[in-house]
Amino acid sequence: MLEALQLAAQAEAEGEVPVGALIVKENAIIGKGWNRPIANHDPTAHAEIMALRAAAQHLKNYRLPDTTLYVTLEPCAMCAGAIIHARIKRVVFATHDPRGGAAGSVFDILVNHQLNHRVNTTSGILQAEATNQLKTFFKARR
Repeated sequence: MLEALQLAAQAEAEGEVPVGALIVKENAIIGKGWNRPIANHDPTAHAEIMALRAAAQHLKNYRLPDTTLYVTLEPCAMCAGAIIHARIKRVVFATHDPRGGAAGSVFDILVNHQLNHRVNTTSGILQAEATNQLKTFFKARR
């Protein structure tokens, strides 16, 4: 999660909302990403999506079984859908998103029994650091 926080700092340095993500398989990082929707002119360029794309290219496969996604903010509905499609095994996130989180805060897509894949989730890892990073960013913007 420390590395995800560093990736979030990279997003912030680029003027993006500070969210960072990475994907690990067999104790090796296979994909990294940070928010880039403004820079990429792409509403789908969330940190998780960027990390999923990098990991899929690394494995040469759109499925990412037996992987863990670490992200500084609870995934949104779009990212949760992509996580399901990629067959990510586990998601670890630092802080909840009470306005748009799809891992329990607003929606609970990652464990929805109507879908064909469910994801193990863990939250609260370095929560204070991630929350502070986001609050500091938005406070400076106001």
